[in-house]
Amino acid sequence: MGELANCPLCDKLFVATPMHDVCPACYKEEQKLFETVYEYIRKKENRMATLVEVSEATEVEETLVIKWIRTGKLKLAQFPNLGYPCEKCKTIIRQGRVCENCAKGIHADLKQLQNEEERVKREKTATFLRK
Repeated sequence: MGELANCPLCDKLFVATPMHDVCPACYKEEQKLFETVYEYIRKKENRMATLVEVSEATEVEETLVIKWIRTGKLKLAQFPNLGYPCEKCKTIIRQGRVCENCAKGIHADLKQLQNEEERVKREKTATFLRK
């Protein structure tokens, strides 16, 4: 079941669902833009285009193309150069929010934080037992 929300594009009230995060009017406009992008990248000479090239050629915002990639609406299998920037280091990726190197770094940072919390806990326990 959907819930009432304001469209992030036009601020109209609508029923948001997992399939539609914008109002019906804006969704219709997004569909037109999607068709423009898809028609462009389907052409043989444009299959190697990057996100920036697609955005510039079609005049569709990069964020919208990224949204279609992330939601699976735009399949990347036939478009080897189409990707989007990692949210941390801006390396071009084709899935997720961060690249593999940044993900490893985040995991290492979390492990280090966890180890530090365990060390502090052991110190508190040792201090408590000495009293």
